[in-house]
Amino acid sequence: MDLESSQHGPYHLIKVNAPRIDAAHAIAFKDTIRAMTAGGTDNVVLDLGQVRFIDSSGLGAIVAALKLMGPHRRLDLACLTPDVAKVFRLTRMDSIFAIHASLEDLTSRQAG
Repeated sequence: MDLESSQHGPYHLIKVNAPRIDAAHAIAFKDTIRAMTAGGTDNVVLDLGQVRFIDSSGLGAIVAALKLMGPHRRLDLACLTPDVAKVFRLTRMDSIFAIHASLEDLTSRQAG
């Protein structure tokens, strides 16, 4: 799974460079996220702007990544496409994750 890591202010930004997070990619996604966030900053943001499809396995991998980070770290989501946002709403996962419309929204919330 193609993931790109960078620093965005106080956030560790992980950009998902793939159109799908599904059963075929869920284990690789979870393992890569685990490696990228090990011992890192407390605030991690997943940029899902290129993801057009997510199934229950992909959703489970994101939830597993959150759990792997532990109780004192955050995993926020940003740039959800309409179809991906709909999955998070329908499963009520939008109440578990902080979801930012854009990276600019993330920066303005941090400043405010």
